[in-house]
Amino acid sequence: MKKIDAINSVVMENPDSVFGYFAWPSVTRLPDGRLAASSSGFRISHICPFGKAVISYSSDDGNTWSVPAPVIDTPLDDRDAGVTTLADKRVVFTSFNNRVSMQRYHNNRSNKKLQNLVSAYLDSVDAESAEEKYLGSTYKVSHDGGVTFGELRRSPVTAPHGVCPLPSGGALYVGRIFDTEKEDSLACYRLCDDDSLEYLSHIENILIDGTPALSCEPHAIALTDKDILVQIRIHHSSVDAFTTYQCESSDGGLTWTKPHSIGLDHGSPPHIIKHSSGVLASVYGYRRPPFGQRVMFSIDGGKNWDKDYVLRDDGPSGDLGYPCSIELSDGKILTVYYQQKEEGGYCVIMQSIWEIPEEIIKKIKE
Repeated sequence: MKKIDAINSVVMENPDSVFGYFAWPSVTRLPDGRLAASSSGFRISHICPFGKAVISYSSDDGNTWSVPAPVIDTPLDDRDAGVTTLADKRVVFTSFNNRVSMQRYHNNRSNKKLQNLVSAYLDSVDAESAEEKYLGSTYKVSHDGGVTFGELRRSPVTAPHGVCPLPSGGALYVGRIFDTEKEDSLACYRLCDDDSLEYLSHIENILIDGTPALSCEPHAIALTDKDILVQIRIHHSSVDAFTTYQCESSDGGLTWTKPHSIGLDHGSPPHIIKHSSGVLASVYGYRRPPFGQRVMFSIDGGKNWDKDYVLRDDGPSGDLGYPCSIELSDGKILTVYYQQKEEGGYCVIMQSIWEIPEEIIKKIKE
């Protein structure tokens, strides 16, 4: 087994509270050098109407973190919190939510007190008004380095870690089209100077054994302003329901290759960074025993991947993943993700600080 040594710790939790579930994090370096981590927190479970998209800050490269504070908190369940710093110093914070009826459908809990709590809250929400105003993918933009965030905006697409910064400034948003009737298509938008989103292109749906696969939860990285790499969570009955495909653009997101297998047996959704060494590192959740987080590396710009390096294999269950990484000032990598601390306990936001294996660094230098 290819094992990576790491220093592991907790970033966000709310112990001794029924609102102790945190999941779907992201991390970025702000213009002033601090780190910011985001997640959906203060929840009672994986599906929960109380979820809010929160942010924490670190002034010491992840050694300590501030208490999480809400950035997006609609009457609906605010999930998948992305936070991204752009070259022009804007900070973009993203989330999405679902219908009240979806929350009612899933509110069948063994703990009847919590079930009644959720029912009472949902009864208090004017579903029609809340959904008209907030339903779907949402985002806010900060123009002061991530200290405060502007108005809540609606986005036609959603992705767990938000937008893809471009080296020259600005960003693309490659995500799953938010459509409550049919959510199996990916599209690419450009973030404009006025913080609005402009449509650029669609990414082709793929067929496996003659039937459409479900494409969702992509992550895009811009290797240059023109060369964009996207990895995508794929579901299909004839392949693993939790795997990763890839597509590429050589014209800044105007056109895309057809998504294709990268030979990963299991694992998703992915998040990719380009290390200062030139190595691409993509971290993904692994929801088969032993549960945890894994990494794959590419030394040729994403054409080939060396897979299944084990970052964590101590997860109590498959309720984990959605990793996001940044490079620290000393060349180490900090990766955030969600995972249970113990079997039966709440999920929390954890981090691992680790280094790219020497054999990978050696290969790219050859």
